[in-house]
Amino acid sequence: MNKKKIDEFKTSTSQWWGPFNAFKPLHHINSTRFNYIIEHSHGLFGKKILDIGCGGGILSESMAEAGAEVVGLDINASVLEVAKSHALHQGLNIHYIQETIENHALNHANHYDVVTCMEVLEHVPCPSSIVHACSTMIKIDGSVFFSTLNRTFKSWLFVVIGAEYIFRIIPKGTHNFNKFITPSELLEWIDSTILEEQNITGLCYNPLTNKCALIRNLNTNYILHAKLKK
Repeated sequence: MNKKKIDEFKTSTSQWWGPFNAFKPLHHINSTRFNYIIEHSHGLFGKKILDIGCGGGILSESMAEAGAEVVGLDINASVLEVAKSHALHQGLNIHYIQETIENHALNHANHYDVVTCMEVLEHVPCPSSIVHACSTMIKIDGSVFFSTLNRTFKSWLFVVIGAEYIFRIIPKGTHNFNKFITPSELLEWIDSTILEEQNITGLCYNPLTNKCALIRNLNTNYILHAKLKK
């Protein structure tokens, strides 16, 4: 690897894990999402988990630290290298794979105890296809977790205008408001599979205090727990 590539890799790593990283909001909301997953899946120790759209491995590492057997899935090779490197330095055994969710599902039917799909659906061409793929990979009594952004004026104001253009806590152009997903749309996709919703709650993140909490209001971020229909 030449010096230019090494410098690029170091920059990419700092963007995910450095003290002034570009994904700081993900670090701030991670513990809230992680605790929600722990609570609704009744613990993660010893369970097989698939983290879809794992990026640099923020949530994957938390789940591995809890004793889970984690597979991190992403289509971006460069962020997976960041995730692999950081996990190695933390002494964590996480299996990172570059593959689409749909392709992974073909060979992993009824394979995972927990599937997480955090902040992914609003970035893909066909989110309903991902929901369907998730439903095929979960074991009986397993859990699937989706988190995404509601398509409301408040989410546009807070996430796009506020976070990207005013506070600049995430890179400009990260989100496309037209691809935000209402809870009714997500529930419709879930109902078309063998999954059924168990719980849905909002997430409130304050960029001024860097605090995140679960709330009843679903107007911006929300997280949903689903299991197989009985």
